[in-house]
Amino acid sequence: MNASATTAKSTRSSEQPLGLVSIVVSSYNYADFLPIALDSALALDWPAVEVIVVDDGSTDSSRSVIESYGDRVTAVFQSNQGQTSAYNAGFARSRGDAVIFLDADDILHPSLIRRVARVWSPAVSKVQVQMRIIDEQGRAQGALLPQYDVVPSAGDVTRWMTATSDYPTPPGSANIYARAFLEKIIPISGENRAGDSYCIAAAPFLGEVVTVAEPLVSYRVHGRNNGAMSSLDARRFAKEVGRAMGRFHYARAIAARTGVTMPERAVHRGLRFLPYRLASLRLEAATHPVAGDSVSRVLSDAARAVREPQGYSARSRAALLGWLLLTATLPLPLAKRLILWRFVSASRPETLRRALRALGVLRADPEAGPSSTRGVAPCA
Repeated sequence: MNASATTAKSTRSSEQPLGLVSIVVSSYNYADFLPIALDSALALDWPAVEVIVVDDGSTDSSRSVIESYGDRVTAVFQSNQGQTSAYNAGFARSRGDAVIFLDADDILHPSLIRRVARVWSPAVSKVQVQMRIIDEQGRAQGALLPQYDVVPSAGDVTRWMTATSDYPTPPGSANIYARAFLEKIIPISGENRAGDSYCIAAAPFLGEVVTVAEPLVSYRVHGRNNGAMSSLDARRFAKEVGRAMGRFHYARAIAARTGVTMPERAVHRGLRFLPYRLASLRLEAATHPVAGDSVSRVLSDAARAVREPQGYSARSRAALLGWLLLTATLPLPLAKRLILWRFVSASRPETLRRALRALGVLRADPEAGPSSTRGVAPCA
């Protein structure tokens, strides 16, 4: 355990409501990335940090990497049970007022907690920050996640989540959760092996989601991610659609506990969900997980979704609707090309990238050079 964790309570004051911060690192066969992730957690500029690493049955050299850190980290070794189980195990060993579930291939910026502490309050369920996309070697790829047309207020997040089962959010590592919130949902049980899905879905209904639109975490895209694509894989779209549907049903149950009713088809009004749904339907209809679905139903839902406030500018909504129309109606070889360009940004022609930036639909990472804009963007 990080020695500074023992000073947790002494750091608390009326001006600084945030004390001990727990970093729970979940890892499976990421021995090559794990040292950088652990070093970033240990280097956080904050006086009270504990680092817990859960190895989920790795078969590579992860154990020796973890053991090399000695008592600087708390190690948990378990058989392979998935990310949700790793979240449960790590949280059970944690003591922090705030918890970050750090994926073992991501990197935390040293100033992350200092920045989060400025917006922390007892009402917070989570603070979310942006992520800088990097490649396998750690080079910035010129993109940020998520991109905000509108930086949402906590009220916006709750309204958008209620209406569409979605809101602009980064994946796991860039979310800093309040312990009081997590205690309401952990241990998590369910078929979805991605623990961040549950936490992200529940947060708007059990507290305030505060957004800091600054890249304070690096998200590594390397071909083995659960949430990003570096090549077109038709099977992944059905998986992502199923995952979104499961997240919706979980969110709906959490909302009901608080007296909030989510519409029965809210998930089909989400502008981030519809491209996955259409891609799944067009690429591999036989395994598409939405019963009775059709291209015409997707387009009908899209026509309603673009009128539903959820943080998109008019230009972004128009661009997305155009993509959906073309992907739905063009011959399959051309539709595949459009799907590839949307979900694997490195495949986009330079002229298309320039056009999207000129329209304000895409915004580059200001700290990456112009040659970095060909990077792989996560599926979001």
